[in-house]
Amino acid sequence: MTDKALYPPQNPVKAGLAGRCPRCGEGRLFTGFLKTAPRCTNCGLDLEFADSGDGPAVFVIMLVGFVIVGLVLAVELAYQPPIWVHLVVWLPLTAILALAILRPLKGLMIALQYRHNAQEGRLDDGA
Repeated sequence: MTDKALYPPQNPVKAGLAGRCPRCGEGRLFTGFLKTAPRCTNCGLDLEFADSGDGPAVFVIMLVGFVIVGLVLAVELAYQPPIWVHLVVWLPLTAILALAILRPLKGLMIALQYRHNAQEGRLDDGA
């Protein structure tokens, strides 16, 4: 494959979290907040394969939910504030954390798809 000869392997975690091309590590992976670019502006990699589906959202729900629920329980047990304090503090914090990690997680999943040559509806032979 000429891809490996022209472009040294990139660290998918570093490239994905930074929103960079999984092949060259230089071009932008996104054109908007979550919209994937049609191709890399640096190396020309066609990014049509990039379909992270609901994976990033699931990880965001699990990670942010774990953090927020733990903090809510700790504050509730320690201070027992009224419900409006919980709403004022935790709803914006939940939205901010979710938006902050959604794009890096989507980039990571796309970079891992590229690294492992993941394709829809393909099973390995095992032989």
